[in-house]
Amino acid sequence: MRSADNNQALNVEKIKKIKIVSRKSSTTHCQLTINGSTVEVVKGTRFLGAHVSDELSGTNSITPQIKKAPQYRSPSPMAAATGGGLHGLLSALQVRGSRCSIVFFSIRGALKASQSCEDAKSTISVLSVLDELLSAGTDRRFYYLISQGGSESILQALVKVARTSAPDRGLLLPLLHLLAKVGFRDHRIGEKAAAVGAELLTLTLLKKSMDHARTAAACLWVLRGFCSSASTATLLGKNGCLDIVFKLISPHTTKHTRTVKAAIDAFAGLFHSKANGRRAAAEGYISGLLMLYEDWHREDALENSHVPIRRALLHCLHLATGTRAGRAALLEAGGLGTLLRTVQSCVSSEGGASCLVEPTVQLMRKCYPQTPVPIISEWSAYSYPLPGGHILGSEAVPGDTDEILEEDSEDDSENCSSHDNYKLLRRVLVLILSGEPSNGQINRTEAGNSDSCSKLDLETDLDRLQIRPEPHRAQDQLGQYIRLCPELHHDFQDLDPGLEKEESSDEEASLIGERIPEGGKRDAPSHPKGKGGPDGLAFPWKKETPPVWRGGVPGEDPPTAFDFLSFRLRSEPEKVTGLLQRHRASVPGQNLRQRLSAFISHSTPAFPDLWGHLPPQREEPTAERTPSVQRKKVFEDIQRILRPEDIINKVVFDLEGVSSSSPNDSDCLQFDSRFESGNLRKVVQVRRHEYDLILNADANSSEHHQWFYFEVSGMQSHVSYRFNIINCEKANSQFNYGMQPVLYSVQEALEGRPGWVRAGSEICYYRNHFLRRRGRKGSAYYTLTFSITFQHEEDVCYLAYHYPYTYSMLQAHLQILRQSVDHRKVFFWEQSLCSSLGGNSCPLVTITAYPASHSWTHLHQLRNRPYVVLTARVHPGESNASWVMKGSLEFLCSEDPAAQALREAYIFKVIPMLNPDGVISGSHRCSLSGMDLNRQWVKPDATLSPTIYHTKGLLSYLASVGRSPLVFCDYHGHSRKKNFFLYGCSAKETLQKSGCGVPVAGLQEDIGYQTIPQALDGVAPAFSLASCSFVVERSREPTARVVLWREMGVLRSYTMESTYNGCNQGLYKGLQVGTQQLEEMGAHFCRSLLSLRKRSLAPSGPHIQHTPILLDKDDSLHDHKIHNAFEEDEPPCAESIEYRGVSGHASDSLDSEVDANVSSSEEEEDEEEEKIKGSKQPPNSEGMTRLKVSHGGVLSRCPCH
Repeated sequence: MRSADNNQALNVEKIKKIKIVSRKSSTTHCQLTINGSTVEVVKGTRFLGAHVSDELSGTNSITPQIKKAPQYRSPSPMAAATGGGLHGLLSALQVRGSRCSIVFFSIRGALKASQSCEDAKSTISVLSVLDELLSAGTDRRFYYLISQGGSESILQALVKVARTSAPDRGLLLPLLHLLAKVGFRDHRIGEKAAAVGAELLTLTLLKKSMDHARTAAACLWVLRGFCSSASTATLLGKNGCLDIVFKLISPHTTKHTRTVKAAIDAFAGLFHSKANGRRAAAEGYISGLLMLYEDWHREDALENSHVPIRRALLHCLHLATGTRAGRAALLEAGGLGTLLRTVQSCVSSEGGASCLVEPTVQLMRKCYPQTPVPIISEWSAYSYPLPGGHILGSEAVPGDTDEILEEDSEDDSENCSSHDNYKLLRRVLVLILSGEPSNGQINRTEAGNSDSCSKLDLETDLDRLQIRPEPHRAQDQLGQYIRLCPELHHDFQDLDPGLEKEESSDEEASLIGERIPEGGKRDAPSHPKGKGGPDGLAFPWKKETPPVWRGGVPGEDPPTAFDFLSFRLRSEPEKVTGLLQRHRASVPGQNLRQRLSAFISHSTPAFPDLWGHLPPQREEPTAERTPSVQRKKVFEDIQRILRPEDIINKVVFDLEGVSSSSPNDSDCLQFDSRFESGNLRKVVQVRRHEYDLILNADANSSEHHQWFYFEVSGMQSHVSYRFNIINCEKANSQFNYGMQPVLYSVQEALEGRPGWVRAGSEICYYRNHFLRRRGRKGSAYYTLTFSITFQHEEDVCYLAYHYPYTYSMLQAHLQILRQSVDHRKVFFWEQSLCSSLGGNSCPLVTITAYPASHSWTHLHQLRNRPYVVLTARVHPGESNASWVMKGSLEFLCSEDPAAQALREAYIFKVIPMLNPDGVISGSHRCSLSGMDLNRQWVKPDATLSPTIYHTKGLLSYLASVGRSPLVFCDYHGHSRKKNFFLYGCSAKETLQKSGCGVPVAGLQEDIGYQTIPQALDGVAPAFSLASCSFVVERSREPTARVVLWREMGVLRSYTMESTYNGCNQGLYKGLQVGTQQLEEMGAHFCRSLLSLRKRSLAPSGPHIQHTPILLDKDDSLHDHKIHNAFEEDEPPCAESIEYRGVSGHASDSLDSEVDANVSSSEEEEDEEEEKIKGSKQPPNSEGMTRLKVSHGGVLSRCPCH
């Protein structure tokens, strides 16, 4: 395209609005007048993106607009040969429809012209115009240039100029500047440079330009771009580039700072090659960089006028320490001390050096020496012999036993991976060794995982979402479960409601917690008196009289907290039982019915189980994060290396061995976790008031470190103790967003204030320097650190991840419910679903309304009530799920009119604890088999997963007799999100979310799955409808929710997630949840079930006044907004959890530096060069000392000469 009037190129940079004044057509050309210039365009081509023809008469004005450039393609020979010199610059203008816009411009002609120009002035002019055109737009222009072979053309021009005997600096500089800008954006520039030999030519130019600051800077920028290719960087390193570039990095100076920074950036670029990193470590360059950084920091600390150079040095150090040798060299050179001193001065200063703090902290964290966690093996301290007599452990299975935890985006998730295959292989080997199964066929106990791995189209296949899979058990195998449905076959004439099994013996009841008076008869159950239900059954949100010590035997001293230490409960049970029996107040947990058969030796309950818990009377807001708390903790961690004389490093508790402390040791705290649900493996005293804590992995496993529950004693009051749990596995935690651990004080309980409270300050969660033993690459641990100030001297306290709810508490609670309900109204029937792998009973509770009479009509009405199935605690560390279940059970057994209506409408089957073995042993996610039970629902194994096997069997039996549950809900806890919410199942929403292209507009689907979530949104203040999701993700295929939806057609199949932290919306916004809110949520879920039966309720029924919101809700269900509810909903943490490097240049930053180098006056540079030649000193010395690095690795400062 050319101007027909004056044969000059149009100034594209100034075209803001193009107005088409006139059009003239000929046979072969079309002439347009644009802004006073006549442009001639060849017909049959494209102009402004439109096909040029006689019909080019759409609009009268054109607005320029940049459009995304195509991806890089190697230019064709024909394209490379095309072009019309300077007049071809605008030949690639594009347009869309009637809205024309200048999008890109052709540079092929300009490059062709630059290569064919005989005189340097013409070439310089062409390069200048090209640079202006590129700089006038966004980076998309550069990408278009790259896609058209611009990088290769510029490189060829550079090679041509550089190979002359005396390169013209006036021509060389524009080429280098343009190549620097283009190369920064072309990720393949290093490979292209190597193809034409430009990388070593540029290095040669740099050697020749050491005395020319501007040319040297330009060469350095180009070399930096070349180093984006690791192979090119390696080649440059082998040819002495490290030494050449390092000589240009001077100590603090005020002259040629642009060249110094360019040298630092180029030096950093060389570390894209690991070989260069190792070479730099071996030859002393890293210690040299440290000295340079310290020098620049010291000289610039007051004025902060050269912060970009200091930041560039930090960036260079980050890249240099990318290898193990580089990190070791920094440590050997005292880098941690240097960095700590400099960063502390940056923190205290009020200047512009604050941007250096975070990069320095991250560099120190990265270079902190990595060490294994100080334990014998990462396998759990507890190993349970699986069927066949073989112990599953590190000795039983070949291969590396120290595995990496795979992070889940949701707590109820586990992605398919080689790790799952390893676990499957491990199970298969165990079955082979144990001789099972007898038929010689290997049962895939990880069927859920393998199934979801082999069928990768669940999220996109409509047939798989809608067609029910074949049942895994034949119908003739389901008859055994009729015993679990007494409501279907009893006539209620000779049925004594209550417990199916025989009463426990006096010997069993005489265990700690249940009193057997003289005469051999049991006392009536003792429980707090309240107004919540019949016979004084109390609800947690009702006011209760707290248990308090009231004297006992006259003249006897009241007990102290030390009388209830866990080791006393184990070693002196009679004495502790006597103390409890002489306690005159009612103790909520006093009637514990212990039937623990678990393999572990610490089945004794802890004091909170015996004494009970009452929710605090005050609100507990989410904790405000202390500003820069993580930085403070990191500084303290680094002092362990810098001041080893302050470190005690004494083992004070070890679950597997003998600790260094004794119970009477006054110099340290005492720890214990040998009680039910306890989890603490080892404790190391670091400083006087600081302890590193190591959690135990789940039984028969080497992972899942999250749940903790331990006893601590021997403290001083009003002294801050720091606790560091150093082997956490999740990449983030709600502890970074206001969550606190919970604390129970025995002394407070004895004084009448029993209960768990949120406690802790200076809480943060971040990646630490501990590694898995022989772990695969990428394995990492995280530290949860918090400080506790105890209120009482010599107290006994318990600390836990969340409010504990043990198996013993469940047994005591069921006993209270069974003996407190009004059996004339409430059919409450407790049975044993089965025995767990560890031999513990898995309770099953049936709740419904007693029939009004024994008539056939009333019995028929009872037996035709829909089923609602509730389960909880498949993951033992999710204790919040048990508190929610406690609220549901208490509500269903109460005399609340809504509860009465629910009992009359439904039959409730409740399995409150699916994994009793895991709860007892203090595991977080798995059972004794080391498997996640919520991944076994597709084909559960009767031996290794008995509770899942029989729960699914019961549900399959109900489905086989046409009584599939109307509602199924599995209660869980979520460690990454706030609020309460539901996960459900919808084929339509799954297909929409997957974006698979399957048309869903005409897909008919019952949207009744939305009824309960929308009902909860109206009645439960802590419930978040926005957090709900009904997408069936592939990784959730073997979970209870999805299996019941797919295999049994349960439309309302849910997982209810409860936060460990608190709420960010609604009535409880800004508050941490307590047991009161958890139990309240359980009651609210039951209330929401009335929304399914409101049409069958009598308008004047007594329950109507208690559920106005549910009954007034509009029948129409609103569309649910589809989003990825499995992801975290928290903003990025205030401080970086992971190690993070220092970002390099942005493109605009480099462009501005290059442009400044272009605008420097020649006279100024010539003057500087004359001074340099006259003094015969390097251009960057200024009379200062400079660093000398020998190839032997010796680094010293020497005077310039």
